[in-house]
Amino acid sequence: MSVERTLCIIKPNAVEDCNIGKIITRYEEEALKIAATRFAKLSKEKAEGFYIEHKSRPFFGSLIAFMTSGPVLIMVLEGENAVEKNREIMGATNPAEAAENTLRKLYAKSLEANAVHGSDSLTSAEREISYFFEKNEIISTH
Repeated sequence: MSVERTLCIIKPNAVEDCNIGKIITRYEEEALKIAATRFAKLSKEKAEGFYIEHKSRPFFGSLIAFMTSGPVLIMVLEGENAVEKNREIMGATNPAEAAENTLRKLYAKSLEANAVHGSDSLTSAEREISYFFEKNEIISTH
């Protein structure tokens, strides 16, 4: 196993519903540590740049509107197999299909307002982390 980093965004619905602490606690209980964090309200341009790979999809406009509708908590999580572990903790993208006790089953409101974003691969994690954080803002926890 290797120590990895992955990006996590606690989405506007989970922030509004005061679930930040519960979500962070879950990550810490699962041995994922916070290496960087930022509380932000994404601009339309920042959100569009982040989700650029979805630009041609029909849900792009509503995704951007949702992600800019309120503050988000952006985090770099670090730990053994962090990408895969985070994906397991989050659960399926569609909360209706998410396993019991996953973050999306517990805190999502809909497919779009699914509480958390997480990198889907090491390549994505590297790109996503560098989109939001400079290297000197990330503190290794291992």
